[in-house]
Amino acid sequence: MTDLLYSETEDDLRAAVRSLVDARGDRAALAARAETGSPGDPQLWTSLAAGIGAAGLLVPEKLGGQGASHREAAVVLEELGRGVVAAPYLTSSVVATEVLLALGTETEAQAGLLGALAEGRRTAVVAVPLSTAPDGPLPDGGGRVSGVADAAGADVLLVLRADGLYAVEAAQAEVEALTPLDLTRPLAAVTAPDGGTLLADVAAGEAAVRRGLLAGAGLLASEQLGLAEWCLEETVRHTGERHQFNRPVGSFQALKHRMAQLWLEVVSARAAARAAADALATGSPEAPLSVAVAQAYCSRVAVHAAEECVQLHGGIGMTWEHPAHLYLKRAKADEIALGAPGRHKEVLAGLVDLRAP
Repeated sequence: MTDLLYSETEDDLRAAVRSLVDARGDRAALAARAETGSPGDPQLWTSLAAGIGAAGLLVPEKLGGQGASHREAAVVLEELGRGVVAAPYLTSSVVATEVLLALGTETEAQAGLLGALAEGRRTAVVAVPLSTAPDGPLPDGGGRVSGVADAAGADVLLVLRADGLYAVEAAQAEVEALTPLDLTRPLAAVTAPDGGTLLADVAAGEAAVRRGLLAGAGLLASEQLGLAEWCLEETVRHTGERHQFNRPVGSFQALKHRMAQLWLEVVSARAAARAAADALATGSPEAPLSVAVAQAYCSRVAVHAAEECVQLHGGIGMTWEHPAHLYLKRAKADEIALGAPGRHKEVLAGLVDLRAP
């Protein structure tokens, strides 16, 4: 039976990550860094990846990881979404790590790279556009691949070519920074050179990449959940403190109804996100179904929560100084990341044999 509750270990992990994000995740500083094109905080990433050990949650202990599961990684992403943190956790510690795990650790190159990722010494990204769905078309690695998330700061690129999956040093590739909607998750166009370390043949490589994208899509729902929770809590706080006509604006019935509806959506999103994380953690054959449900639902909830946060903050919500715009842009970018909601609905319909009229 699907376990939607958080364990004591997961609650302790959440407390540690939230404490770190609260201490170092200053949103005003994040907005300032985002304008420079380098939104990440290296010290925060080092503390998260190596200090807490979050980068190695999916990696077995024998390879230097924590030997945990997707459930714990989902908790980390909830907190990173809540703080709209600019860090390569989803792309490196989830997607790229899952790709390498799907290949196995038969070779020294795979085991060595997994160990480096787990310890936070290196980061890796899969050279596919961020918008690529788990069942979508994959680039063959030839030529320029646009829209690759976190490629500019990565150490290793996992490149799928016509003859197999390769690990290529990012320093050897041409990485051209792009201007994304969400400045806290940098995108780049990547042109990888020939060569690199062959990790698997093309069939095994493609299957591993799709597995990584599936895990990424499933755990992205947890990031969207954390984002929506912060937007709701911040909106409730603001409307409780902001007064008009000698009473808190949050006491007006129209606003109460909007926030109550949003609370119901967030609670439902939590159930969907936890179901996807649990299905991935247990290796359930229904993981693709759970992921499709989570992405189709949580994407919409995150965008709605961010829109309500901006609107119900009134004039201040429209300013650059307030972080609401960071959450709205992240929510809109996440909405099309790893497959748009419409794509996931099509997958869901196919899995449950719900045919169009």
